Amino acid sequence: MKTLRAHRASGMRTAALSAALIVAMPLALAACGSKSSASSSGGTPTVHVLDYYNEGNDNVVIGNTLTACGKANNITVVRDAVPGGGLIQKVLQESSSKTLPDVLMLDNPDMQQIAKSGALTPLSDYSISTDGYAPGILQAGTYNGKIYGLAPTVNSIALFYNKDVFTKAGITPPTTWADLRADAKKLTSGSQYGIALDANATYEGSWTFLPFMWSNGGSEKNINTPEVAEALQFWVDLMKDGSLSKGALNWTQADAENQFAAGKAAMMINGPWQFPALNAVKGLNYGVVSIPVNKAGQVAQAPLGGEVWTVPNTGNTENQKNGAKIVACMNSDANQIAMAVARGTVPSKTTLSTEFLKKAPAMAAFTKTVATARARTAILGDAWPKTATAIYTAVQSALTGQASPADALKTAASTVG
Repeated sequence: MKTLRAHRASGMRTAALSAALIVAMPLALAACGSKSSASSSGGTPTVHVLDYYNEGNDNVVIGNTLTACGKANNITVVRDAVPGGGLIQKVLQESSSKTLPDVLMLDNPDMQQIAKSGALTPLSDYSISTDGYAPGILQAGTYNGKIYGLAPTVNSIALFYNKDVFTKAGITPPTTWADLRADAKKLTSGSQYGIALDANATYEGSWTFLPFMWSNGGSEKNINTPEVAEALQFWVDLMKDGSLSKGALNWTQADAENQFAAGKAAMMINGPWQFPALNAVKGLNYGVVSIPVNKAGQVAQAPLGGEVWTVPNTGNTENQKNGAKIVACMNSDANQIAMAVARGTVPSKTTLSTEFLKKAPAMAAFTKTVATARARTAILGDAWPKTATAIYTAVQSALTGQASPADALKTAASTVG
């Protein structure tokens, strides 16, 4: 992802790899015009696609894959790639005017809202297989018990650490909160903090807190619990120790990466979309492990980022069937692996992990994390944004000392209703 856009834990930007990883096919992008024609001038069916991969490597990789899927199914793909911030508004407008595309990509937290409106069709209508996917990934595409979207690849967050700094200090990467706190305190010296993370007052800050909340048994269904308070107290303790800069209250993920890359933080919580920037820093030797849990034996759970591909309810049965062919193709084993390697993401099918890691060994920690990761909307559906706001509000209140973690969460929870 460029920088995690508000609650969009998705679109990562990585260095482009060989086009041979996708399907050898020239890039063919076209602006989406009228969606009323069912076929191109040569009689080939036309499928209109809407997504927000409109920049850089993602634009190229997704565009090439869509074009190749069209060719494989004898379908002409006409694509409209718009800026991420304008996608939902465009979808709502097209739904109102009955001009929805035949294939629609959605950031996974947004799918609930669109499915609830009746604008999408269940993928079971087209016999698209959902075998082999991680449970959290299927949850991300599910609304009212039916799967409306599938993500070919996904992402999440993990703990980055400076290998040279750790070696010099004679310590190994932490696996528990106690280890993390001790290591962060030990590695805080001079201009270097022990850890950098994003705790700002946006959905991005909530996203970063979720692994601590979830892995400790907390739930978004009720954030006013001892488990969530304990997780928030841990963040407060890091800041009280001086191991976490107060700047984290305003940092984005890009800011956390800058701190780590500049040697001002020995560790950071971030995603694989930071690999290109980190790899460009001369002399930076880093590793990545799963985010530590409170107690040994707990299961690390982080939020899923990534986009699902859906088939809108256009009223044109033939177009919907052709759109479903494109969605199925985007989710094929070969395309999942190729796109994951090329984009620095993880294939959504856990059955592909071994083959994928042979091609992208640096993604090991993220591949492990994705297997147990959760969808933010799995429990609350389209009500998730309200709770996400309550979470980052409580985090800000506790970290600034305005209230204890328990009181901050109690007050924030009262706003959810």
